[in-house]
Amino acid sequence: MKTRIAVSACLVGFKCRYDGKSNRNESVVLLEEHPDIELVPVCPECLGGLTVPRECAERKKGKVVTSSGIDVTRQFEQGSQIALKKVLESGCKLAILKARSPSCGTDAIYDGTFSHVVITGSGVFSALLQENGIKVFSEEQLPLLQEQSGLQG
Repeated sequence: MKTRIAVSACLVGFKCRYDGKSNRNESVVLLEEHPDIELVPVCPECLGGLTVPRECAERKKGKVVTSSGIDVTRQFEQGSQIALKKVLESGCKLAILKARSPSCGTDAIYDGTFSHVVITGSGVFSALLQENGIKVFSEEQLPLLQEQSGLQG
């Protein structure tokens, strides 16, 4: 039986970032070559109805706002709920998410000032996964995930 791992779609090459690009990460992509691993890509921002491209957004005081001040919290929360459902239905117990993202950041996010200042915190989707018992790692923590789980790409 394959281990299913939820993954930020941008990390496996989907062009779903706010700027229309991907965050393709070769170490994450290589996991797909492991015969016992199946990656389940999700983008909570797109699932929440946000377009590609779109304005950059950051978390600030419990909300998610764009660089021009538009509150997109509802879209982030809606997309995170849809993505959670997909993750749970797929049987994923692990997730590899994009570091510092307002939806996927695992333990550090940008502070909401759009000045590249990083603070302790989680993205909307990451927090929801953790609340539902899914172990969450960023792509930067991939060696830790591999060490803890014995998975190798």
